[in-house]
Amino acid sequence: MHPTPPENASRHHDVVVIGGGAAGIAVTASLLKRRGDLDIAIVEPAEMHSYQPGWTLVGGGVFSAAITRRPMADVIPDKASWYAVDADRVDPEAGEVMLGDGRRLGYTRLVVAPGLVIDWGAIEGLEQTLGHHGVTSNYRFDLAPYTWLLVQSLEKGRALFTQPPMPIKCAGAPQKAMYLSCDHWRRQGRLGDIEVSFCNAGQVLFGVPDYVPALERYIESYGIEKAFGHRLVAVDGPSRTARFAVSGEDGEGEEERPFDMLHVVPPQKAPAFIATSRLANETGWLDLDPETLQHVRYPAVFGLGDASGTSNAKTAAAVRKQAPVVAENLLASLDEAPLRAAYLGYGSCPLTVERGRIVLAEFGYGGALQPTFPRWVNEGTQATRWAWWLKAKQLPWLYWNGMLKGHEWLARPARRE
Repeated sequence: MHPTPPENASRHHDVVVIGGGAAGIAVTASLLKRRGDLDIAIVEPAEMHSYQPGWTLVGGGVFSAAITRRPMADVIPDKASWYAVDADRVDPEAGEVMLGDGRRLGYTRLVVAPGLVIDWGAIEGLEQTLGHHGVTSNYRFDLAPYTWLLVQSLEKGRALFTQPPMPIKCAGAPQKAMYLSCDHWRRQGRLGDIEVSFCNAGQVLFGVPDYVPALERYIESYGIEKAFGHRLVAVDGPSRTARFAVSGEDGEGEEERPFDMLHVVPPQKAPAFIATSRLANETGWLDLDPETLQHVRYPAVFGLGDASGTSNAKTAAAVRKQAPVVAENLLASLDEAPLRAAYLGYGSCPLTVERGRIVLAEFGYGGALQPTFPRWVNEGTQATRWAWWLKAKQLPWLYWNGMLKGHEWLARPARRE
């Protein structure tokens, strides 16, 4: 697959897909599996495609960073056209996407799946010190190896792990980094000399209560301080000091904490071309019907993935269930048929609590548990070795060879009445 060369004239496609991440590639593959003669264009400027769920395991010394990336040209379906440029603006009234190089793409149907924006600049001083002075984040490909370097080298001192206000990509990832670090320090006999704090802007350990007891046992076992209501606002790398806005019963104040290692998860937001457009809801995210994933005001527009304003967890597992729903409903809309496929909010967060054990959290809208496997296979509210095997050994292969190829194993959509 090679990018489509620039042309002055606008072009029209049956379907334009904005985004070449997990959501964009999966839905394109699912559409082409169903209707191979569709004219589909993918708008995506990145040259590399990343398996982002693997970055937690890179930061924990389990994966190498290199195996989490492949050239974008290798994952875009052969039948799709590729525009290697940003989407600048969508005009849903005219049915056009304006590209960053000035070209315009007309569409019969549009799929919006650009992912979200990790707002590194929202935290004062962070960008200048990332990758230095003990400041890292598994939310960036190039920094996850630095996380593992810090974990290996830290023998004593203070380790801070932060979590911003929701919504964020993979709400369990801030904790996963912490648990894997603590597990390594305990195995090396160092944990007693390291003060570990979980500085969470929220007020709960995890948003689905069924999984909290298992996580609390690990928090206690590792001796982790739970600092709820702590939102990171500034980092001074050279002095190794982090400043937090602290909210509690007495109102909001500020607090400085020294660190030897700081794992940062910054605030996250929708891309500007969505947030400032008529496609957005009141909070700036893509305004979709939560079941059909069709836009609530523009029926020619569908969406999925992290930019969506639906209340599900923003995970690759959610995309696995969303892609078939969008594919079925988009084709039904082209055929002027009722939209029968339903997404029930499924998301999965494999909470990596130690090397070799995972709490496999699977849930949908409203926190309703949606286990894929029976309890005799996996006790989802407890840490199991089986879930580790699934996460570390099977899911990467299923991602590259299943989901991105249009195979929808265990992802059949629910049906609407």
